[in-house]
Amino acid sequence: MDKKKVRDYMTYDVITVSADGTVQEVMEKIRKTGHDGFPVVDGKEVVGYVAARDLLFRPPDTPVRDVMSDKLIVADPDMSINDAARVIFRSGIQKLPVVDEHSHLLGIISNTDVIRSQIEHVSPEKVFNFISTLRTLHGINPELKREVVPIDKLVPTQSRIYEDELEGRIYEIRKGLAEPLIVVRKPGRLILVDGHHRAIAARKLGIKALDAYVIEVNEDIELGMERTARAMNLRSLDDIQILDYARHPLVAITHRLGRRG
Repeated sequence: MDKKKVRDYMTYDVITVSADGTVQEVMEKIRKTGHDGFPVVDGKEVVGYVAARDLLFRPPDTPVRDVMSDKLIVADPDMSINDAARVIFRSGIQKLPVVDEHSHLLGIISNTDVIRSQIEHVSPEKVFNFISTLRTLHGINPELKREVVPIDKLVPTQSRIYEDELEGRIYEIRKGLAEPLIVVRKPGRLILVDGHHRAIAARKLGIKALDAYVIEVNEDIELGMERTARAMNLRSLDDIQILDYARHPLVAITHRLGRRG
């Protein structure tokens, strides 16, 4: 069952405009905030949404209620984040107002919030695919367990993580939304396969242990990821480098492509 809810990722501090306001007032809010649209309220009730494109060729004194869209799609705070994602991407709407049973505004959920909720997402399929790979490569039959593992005993297999994703994992752990790690246990070793951002985030929060899928490997074999970790001199989480977003390789590629254009 998906435990991630809209209420855990929505923005609570929402800028609104009044249905009795004017196009001029909305234009001023766009200039001040940089936002491209706002929920429209009548008292406490959400009655529509006005976007920058709705203001085109409209006289400044035009009432907001005459230009807003009143065919509003909204979200419930207890809606799963996956259901919210389906609505956002199928409808083409970038932001969904979140309302209570009286249509009172509680927050807003955007496509950016949805993407953030899915970064470094662990699924049972990922775990079983990894076990299947071990069986194929090494002819072994690992045992799968669900345990709490000590963070300071983890041997990383990833040399760097990214600061923006780390902030997202810190937020999720504080909200009780952290996904389990994926760990291989060998005699005397706990090898971290998936969840490096979560492990570092937990340590920054002073948390000593995390929930994990633990894959038991008792055979005397060296996994490819162990060889890679040894080549990179990765012995503990202290050896992981935290990079800011601007140094992410995908961003660098985008910058290069932009310069070529």
